[in-house]
Amino acid sequence: MTGIRFVTHARDGAARTGVLHTPRGDIRTPAFMPVGTAGTVKAMLPEMVRQAGADIVLGNTYHLMLRPGAKRVAKLGGLHEFMQWPRPILTDSGGFQVMSLSGLRELTEDGVTFQSHIDGSKHHLTPERSIEIQSDLGSDIIMVLDECTPFPATEDQAKSSMNLSMRWAERSKAAFGSRDSQALFGIVQGGVYGDLRRQSAEQLISIGFDGYAVGGLAVGEGQDLMFDVLDQTLPHLPADKPRYLMGVGKPGDIVGAVERGVDMFDCVLPTRSGRNGQAFTRNGTINLRNARHAEDSRPLDVESDCPAARDYSRAYLHHLVKSKEILASILLTWNNLAYYQSLMAGLRAAISDERLHEYVSEIKALWQAGDIALQ
Repeated sequence: MTGIRFVTHARDGAARTGVLHTPRGDIRTPAFMPVGTAGTVKAMLPEMVRQAGADIVLGNTYHLMLRPGAKRVAKLGGLHEFMQWPRPILTDSGGFQVMSLSGLRELTEDGVTFQSHIDGSKHHLTPERSIEIQSDLGSDIIMVLDECTPFPATEDQAKSSMNLSMRWAERSKAAFGSRDSQALFGIVQGGVYGDLRRQSAEQLISIGFDGYAVGGLAVGEGQDLMFDVLDQTLPHLPADKPRYLMGVGKPGDIVGAVERGVDMFDCVLPTRSGRNGQAFTRNGTINLRNARHAEDSRPLDVESDCPAARDYSRAYLHHLVKSKEILASILLTWNNLAYYQSLMAGLRAAISDERLHEYVSEIKALWQAGDIALQ
């Protein structure tokens, strides 16, 4: 018995909506997972994240293994108890963060040795060690360790990187074994090369995973090329397993990926933007630093169910941002997470009603009109 069961409820073209059933609760798909890097979605209480509509959050293996340490988290009851989030948690493998430590890491067939960005201490992360750490954290969905292929990369470089990731995927699966309360996802690599993506998907399927992620995108290749890679990758993945596009992204990226059949997303953008004075709304992004908001008594979105979007004036939010008040980060992050979840809910409803094309046209028209048109 696997730790996750995916049921598709409706389809509209390549897009689909469904539910990932897990022991800790159901995840409605397409789903956006707020990023809780160090055991917290920054500036948010867990109940606020849930109120915004999230069914699942993401934790980061790299950061949690360094501080406070996976063994300590396990001793304290696991990550769910530690961060007071009783619903599903997906943990990434730590590979992306480690591969980003340019000059502070050494990659070998066995794994990667790196220096902590916190204190300079040395650590060795292998596929087996990544599985062990994520198991100690108590993650519901565990990711295999992979090498995130840089962009740009030649086809030979991408092939070598992909083959290493596939060997690591096999070792990750062996270390994971068979479990009834946790799931393991493989990660498709291969850069921007369709044949390599197909080969990677085929190898992962032969190993056998509970879900399949597409990694190595949103790393500078641009939206058109990202969509092209998805078009060449997703048809080779099993229709009865969830598909997860890692590290994506902007609302327009998410919409296009959902149209192509992606089920799960994560990105730091809504939380990071909230800490930097930017709000996501139905009418596009709003920079609350701009002086034009200083005397604007309107809320961000009078129709929103989120108190941060509905109950506070833009003038007040502008004041908080300019004053560098902590409340600015709280309210704008809350607004952004609520917007992302409302976008996902709208996509799910549109797929169920077989009107996805019309819904996408409507939201893109609002984005294009922009916020200034309302004044």
